[in-house]
Amino acid sequence: MDTATQSHIRDLFEGVKKHSIRLRTSSIQERKALLNKLEGWIMSNRSNIHDAVYNDLQKPHHETDITEVFVVLSEIRKAKKNLKSWMMSKPAASSITYLGTKAYTQYEPKGACLIIAPWNYPFQLAVGPLVSALAAGNTAIVKPSEFAESTSELILRMCKEVFKPEEVSVVLGAVKESQELISLPFDHIFFTGSPQVGKIVMEAASKHLTSVTLELGGKSPTIVDEKVNIKDAAEKIAWGKWLNAGQVCIAPDYLFVHERVREKLVDELTVQSEKLYGTKESYGGIISRQHHNRINDLMADAINKGADIEFGGKSDRDNLRFTPTLLSNVSKDSRVLEEEIFGPILPLMVYTDISEVIEFINRKPKPLALYVFSKRQSIIEKVKKETSSGMMAINDVVLQFAHPNLPIGGVNNSGIGKAHGHAGFIAFSNEKAVVKQRTGWTMTKSVYPPYSTVKKFMIDFMVKYF
Repeated sequence: MDTATQSHIRDLFEGVKKHSIRLRTSSIQERKALLNKLEGWIMSNRSNIHDAVYNDLQKPHHETDITEVFVVLSEIRKAKKNLKSWMMSKPAASSITYLGTKAYTQYEPKGACLIIAPWNYPFQLAVGPLVSALAAGNTAIVKPSEFAESTSELILRMCKEVFKPEEVSVVLGAVKESQELISLPFDHIFFTGSPQVGKIVMEAASKHLTSVTLELGGKSPTIVDEKVNIKDAAEKIAWGKWLNAGQVCIAPDYLFVHERVREKLVDELTVQSEKLYGTKESYGGIISRQHHNRINDLMADAINKGADIEFGGKSDRDNLRFTPTLLSNVSKDSRVLEEEIFGPILPLMVYTDISEVIEFINRKPKPLALYVFSKRQSIIEKVKKETSSGMMAINDVVLQFAHPNLPIGGVNNSGIGKAHGHAGFIAFSNEKAVVKQRTGWTMTKSVYPPYSTVKKFMIDFMVKYF
């Protein structure tokens, strides 16, 4: 993989920075033209995207269509459909103290943006934020993951064929290149990755007071109540957990099940996991040797501390494969309950009182997602109100990410800011407050100094009643 030199990175930055000033006045037609070109390239190169993602993650082509291609195309099409209303200034309601004025919010591009993407969804998580940046009228430099080499090379080719360098550029490389990029005074940084690296990005951004959107991760809990359709819950959990071989930031990370349905759930998870992901054609691989070793170490640590393998646990180091794995009797000090797993291991724990589960969740950093399966509204409401998470799904998992009208993101340790659709447009826009005042007498002038008796009365009246 060709990597960029320091001088080349700075040249690219100067190019997008300069061009971003011109784009402050870009029209709807100009923005749509860029989105149309991007959409056309994706449709024409769909098979190339399949191949690149397969080379990196052994991901089945149809899964790539659903989770990479379709998600990005949906972002593009939603942006094009709604761009006129998104760009339109929004009037602000007034009050008697602002009589005679007009006020509105104007959405202007933030400017030159940096998008740093991870490897688990190497196309979608690089190009999806780019769609929002372009819709909002920005320029961008995209830094794809060095671990997904084939997809990163494809993104580089795509951007060269679709955009001018001053519109969108791509920087390949690893830590050195990322450090150089985040040292520059971008107008906005959109980072997707781990909380640990997110802190580094935020610290670097603070030196220039650059705004950030941090799409991070964490341990997303899943709760299965005793009043639930076990087969339905197991099928959905198995699908969402072992999608992309568990390398999903919003996948169920650990599972709490009510003691009364524990055996039924384990049996049904066994059946559904084999049904959905029992063949190589429907189940992907692990991104790298390093990550594969880490997953093996997590499982070994749990077993050494007393955990049992309910099913799975088979590791193929040569081909970077790891079967869907369910662990039970997991010790609370196991690494699988402390670290984000980001792999196909699901620890299962039993509970009797939902308050125990809520207490456990609240002792940990706020998760990116939380899932609860129950037919009891009282349980659902208790979990919803007494926990905090970036997102939540009831009687399903993962699905919220693809919802076209939901703001997607975490809270505190699991992320800062929201993305996708209109939320993505807002993330890459400056919401400029504008007030237009009339000429001559105004309500404000009525309380200018010097403070006469009448003015003092008016001020006192305002403080008490307005």
